[in-house]
Amino acid sequence: MGYVDWEFAKTTGRTLVPAGPVVSPAEARAEVEAIRSAARAAREPVAETARMHTPPDAPDALVVDRATWIAVNADSMSALLDPAVDAIVEKRGVVPGAAAQVVGGKVTGAEAGALLAFMASKVLGQYDIAPDGTPSLLLVAPNLMATARELDVDPADFRAWVCMHEETHRVQFTANPWLREHLVAEARHLAIDLAPDQERLQEIASRVTERLPELFSEGGTGLAELFATPEQREQLARLTAVMSLLEGHADVVMDDVGPAHIPSVAEIRRKFTERRKGAGAPDRLLRRLLGLEAKMRQYRDGAAFVRGVQAEVGVEGFNAVWTSPETLPMPQEIADPTAWVRRVHA
Repeated sequence: MGYVDWEFAKTTGRTLVPAGPVVSPAEARAEVEAIRSAARAAREPVAETARMHTPPDAPDALVVDRATWIAVNADSMSALLDPAVDAIVEKRGVVPGAAAQVVGGKVTGAEAGALLAFMASKVLGQYDIAPDGTPSLLLVAPNLMATARELDVDPADFRAWVCMHEETHRVQFTANPWLREHLVAEARHLAIDLAPDQERLQEIASRVTERLPELFSEGGTGLAELFATPEQREQLARLTAVMSLLEGHADVVMDDVGPAHIPSVAEIRRKFTERRKGAGAPDRLLRRLLGLEAKMRQYRDGAAFVRGVQAEVGVEGFNAVWTSPETLPMPQEIADPTAWVRRVHA
């Protein structure tokens, strides 16, 4: 029996997620086909700009609604975290009884479902690495429609712009198959290490009040800070550096491809950046608590790293970053591209 009831998480997420834009069936079908077309059109220019190529028979992107995004991500979270939870229970040497597992599974399932519901209305697209499953590129149709309307930008250009970013993630992983296994292993290892024992739980509980201002501060990494020892913060920093690379590289490719293929790319970038900065106060606080705001820094810091390296050694020299885990940037190198160039291209 699992310690998280993932089916209950899906049900909770579907119940809590807000409805998307109101459209007719014909409008919905047209939007789905337009997104699929934009995703297919992004493949060649992204591959040429990134100078990385993947098998030509790659499946088309999956255009999904919010409920389907929740279901897919619940399955991926289950595949990623369940082995880690089993390892944590084994390490502690105490196995909860069947009744406790049922109750606990519902509680944690509800918590996971609530988080997925929050994210499902925000995410435009995602390359789902699907631990133990089949990876796929997801594009969330209602969110693409809603965001284009909110920003008041050309819908076709906005679809193309988002697809360029998400297609870059697909290329990153499919051109470098080791990267998926590496990230899954690192995430599972970190999840096991971050789980506090009973003694640390009591220590954390006693410090929650005094740490609340830090948790809600701008740029924090959220609740994970409560659990992390200095060694674990170092692990978090390494994983964050990789995520900064992935997000920053996708932003750089998207913006490099954009001018030749997306007439209104400058307007879209300007309005989208302003939207990130202008999130409402409750939304911003929740993002900080969950550590999601740190993801926004990853775009900026990662893009600066990518452009800094490319300025020194070109795109082909930068692509050495995809060679192995050892050539991924270390945390300090994200802010110092020259240090990465010296280490990798010495």
